[in-house]
Amino acid sequence: MKKFYFILTIILSFSTVSYSQIRDYELGSVYSSGKARQNIYGGFYDYSDPEAVNITVSVWGFVKYPGRYIVPDYTNIIDLLSYVGGPTQSSNLDELRIYRIDKNNREQMIPIDYDDLMWKDGLDSKYRNVPKLKKSDILVVPGSSRMYFTDWLSLGFRVVSALSILATLYITVKN
Repeated sequence: MKKFYFILTIILSFSTVSYSQIRDYELGSVYSSGKARQNIYGGFYDYSDPEAVNITVSVWGFVKYPGRYIVPDYTNIIDLLSYVGGPTQSSNLDELRIYRIDKNNREQMIPIDYDDLMWKDGLDSKYRNVPKLKKSDILVVPGSSRMYFTDWLSLGFRVVSALSILATLYITVKN
């Protein structure tokens, strides 16, 4: 009988390690359908135009592909957001920020509202706050992590599984 409980304990302990946990141990990579691996923790992307002046900008935060981008000088913030794969579901588009170094080597923060970007033609000129991208700008897309139903369900199964392992181990040791 002790062998049965011991084997049951081993099976339950291995069942708590899910595929997503194993995948997450491979830092910086994600398996997607049809593709081998993609780096999700930042990178260097080149969207330069050989016919134009190109600048290097960075995009960080809650976007699909954060990193450094070489883009043409005429790129606007909407284009840049599309280059990065768009914002994630957890992003807060009302509080976009551009960090820039001014002529006096002071850091400047420029807040942007996504509605200003999308509907700038319908806004009065006094409400228009859409800066042009400059060399070495950093666009930050803020947000907050959210847990969805599947995340809560997975967490619940892990807790129940751990408690059942402890109960089985206690019963095995007690007998």
